[in-house]
Amino acid sequence: MGGVVAVEWREFAEQMALLARDLLAQDSVQATLDQIAASAVKLVEGCDEAGILAVRKGRAVSLAACGDMVREADRLQGELREGPCFDLARSKNGDRLYRIADMTQPQPTWQRFAAEARRLGMGSMTGVLLYTDNDDFGALNLYSRRRGAFGKDIETAGWLLASHAAVALDSARTIDQLEHAMESRHAIGEALGILRERHGLSEDDAFDVLRRFSQDHNIKLRDVAQRVRAEGTAPA
Repeated sequence: MGGVVAVEWREFAEQMALLARDLLAQDSVQATLDQIAASAVKLVEGCDEAGILAVRKGRAVSLAACGDMVREADRLQGELREGPCFDLARSKNGDRLYRIADMTQPQPTWQRFAAEARRLGMGSMTGVLLYTDNDDFGALNLYSRRRGAFGKDIETAGWLLASHAAVALDSARTIDQLEHAMESRHAIGEALGILRERHGLSEDDAFDVLRRFSQDHNIKLRDVAQRVRAEGTAPA
């Protein structure tokens, strides 16, 4: 029996390695999130649906959802402001994982969510915290229509998956920020060139035109630059 378990975990480790490579190959943050959710359903035994829920400034945001039950569960937790994800984020014990073996049993801390979850056909649920930042947090959540679907071994598998997901997500967010900064610099550079050519301005004077318009109209410098590129002249 032990040999079978060892083989299973070796295969799972190989799948994790492939997943890490696939996640890093995604070309956007959203593609990374979608791949994480889809991979959870594929790799974790007993998982029927999966998703990533974030709470930003008190508002629940469904970042990725592989299944209709996920979307409804995310919506409910956001509207009710209760549920296992909120408990995990508010935990004072440093917990990063939860497991609800039987959703049909009473859940005293979030009775309203549990009642709605049962209506959706949810039998069990487990999740791992991906990140926390003050009052904001994100969690990878796995759902099953069957009670008792997630045991101790599945918790470990979920934790491994979430670890890869958190690294890939952080990398994707960093890449996205860098690409955004590069696009901004490129747009500003082109706008400066247009102003210098059309109006005979020095580089410093052209930049001052963009800066003053940005400040006077409370518009981001990048957006002013894009306007100059579109109109081919200084902003009115």
